[in-house]
Amino acid sequence: MSSFKGSFTYTVDSKGRINIPAKMRKNLSPEANNSFVITRGFESCIFVYPQDEWMKRENEIGKLQQTDPQHRYFTRMLLQFAADAELDGQSRIILPKELLQYAKIENDVFILGAFDRIEVWNPDEYKKYLESQQEDYLTVASKVFEKKE
Repeated sequence: MSSFKGSFTYTVDSKGRINIPAKMRKNLSPEANNSFVITRGFESCIFVYPQDEWMKRENEIGKLQQTDPQHRYFTRMLLQFAADAELDGQSRIILPKELLQYAKIENDVFILGAFDRIEVWNPDEYKKYLESQQEDYLTVASKVFEKKE
């Protein structure tokens, strides 16, 4: 199982390539085989799933009811921009142009470890996301970890 944490600021090159930070590559499971699936995130970001974690998502998608309009919509939005990627010799992956546009990424990228995936953000968009939160971190943490009886 791949597991990612931490954050890093890098740049995207003219070909749409970003480096995957060494600390994150170290936590890439052997089952991922240096392969990723890149797709649209839930906010204005890009999700980068290692292949092993993506297979878990595909399994979940396969269980959705394709007769349900919301399930079909979600499947379409997630898979419409999905692309395979492999680390090159310099530990980079290519981000598709459509996803760079979706995430408003031009030069700098904020790379965030989000447990089973890596998120790639425009640093300004990530700042806006944080500023838009209605509750502070402590309040949200209290609710997330609240004991359910």
